[in-house]
Amino acid sequence: MSAPTLSTSTAEAATVPEVLAIYRRHLSRGRARLASLTGGAMEVASDGAYVWDSEGKQYLDCGGYGVFLLGHRHPKVVEAVIDQIRRHPMATRILLEPVAATAAQKLAAITPPGLDYVHFVNSGAEATETAIKLARAHGKHRLISATGGYHGKTTGALAVTAKPLYQDPFRPLLAAEHVPYGDAEALEKALAGGGPACVILEPVQGEGGVVIPPPGYLAHVQRLCAEHGTFFVLDEIQTGLGRLGSWWGADAEDIRPDVLLVGKNLSGGVIPVAAAVATETAYAPFNKDPFLHTSTFAAAPVAMAAAAASVAAIGGEGLVERAALLGADILSRIEKTLAPLLGGPVTDIRGQGLLLGIELANAHAAGELVLHLMEAGLLVNHSLNAHTVVRLTPPAVLSDADLDRISDAFTGAATALSRTALSRKGTL
Repeated sequence: MSAPTLSTSTAEAATVPEVLAIYRRHLSRGRARLASLTGGAMEVASDGAYVWDSEGKQYLDCGGYGVFLLGHRHPKVVEAVIDQIRRHPMATRILLEPVAATAAQKLAAITPPGLDYVHFVNSGAEATETAIKLARAHGKHRLISATGGYHGKTTGALAVTAKPLYQDPFRPLLAAEHVPYGDAEALEKALAGGGPACVILEPVQGEGGVVIPPPGYLAHVQRLCAEHGTFFVLDEIQTGLGRLGSWWGADAEDIRPDVLLVGKNLSGGVIPVAAAVATETAYAPFNKDPFLHTSTFAAAPVAMAAAAASVAAIGGEGLVERAALLGADILSRIEKTLAPLLGGPVTDIRGQGLLLGIELANAHAAGELVLHLMEAGLLVNHSLNAHTVVRLTPPAVLSDADLDRISDAFTGAATALSRTALSRKGTL
């Protein structure tokens, strides 16, 4: 596939050195330093599973931090967004707005039963903030999350994102307790030792390094929350809407939290949008006072058009089922290719659906793998809370040729990692 035709303004964009200079002056010197590791490549176009840089190099995008289940510029989402822009992109927020109503209805129709009330926001972190405020409105002031969990970097969300690297510069934060992920007994002890609480967990930890809990964990957590009168928030910002090969990570154990957090794939990869979806009981404070928690840009018609079209496309094109099949195939290919490196530079390979993780012996080896794959034209991500884990979140629109391309990229990367490992042994 060739790159989409660029507009004159895009084609005549600044050069890499010019953009790097602007980054240093106006955006981030640290980001400019990181860009030097990739040769300063600039992404300028995208379509389907592919991204192109300013030199015309094509990349297969298996990164994007979980946003692109539908790939880039999915035609149904783009069409809905363009149509909305031409008619009414932003709302006054004084009158009723029908596109938000449609998007809420579509989203509530595919969430676990009983999660009927939708509060739209602009980002996953804002969805977390919404859940925290709902919990507090119900008198649940204790916050409990899991070590390694990632729920955003705004002040409230940061309190439950259990990573000192991100928390320490901004203390004091909201008080929060952290228990080991996957350990229901530790959670039970925490709940028994204090007052009314709010528990926030992911069904699979994404930024934590694709950490999959033991079977029955979520069901046990739900039982504990019911027993202790605890407000239960399930963060499916990354895992939801098909990423795990099911509509929700909650589905495997028939979980219904008080609030379900949704994001990433809700955007269709086109317009940022997220949501907190709540039971009627949990949502009662917002039903009572619609101005208790608001945002000027939340539920903008253009974002609502993207959300409604994304939910429809995921369901209508069978992408949930396809994510399960593709994920199993990709995981098998990676396991086979990297098997000779297990016990050496590679320590584990794991995944569920199209959320896949490769754990390396150290962060340096993880960085090398990312760069080797990028050189081969495959984009992947590191994990923000687990720097030794390389993460893949591929789109559910991959072709057989794309799968072969993933295999080829990992074959080359495995060879390069083997050489590096042997070289290091030779210097000992």
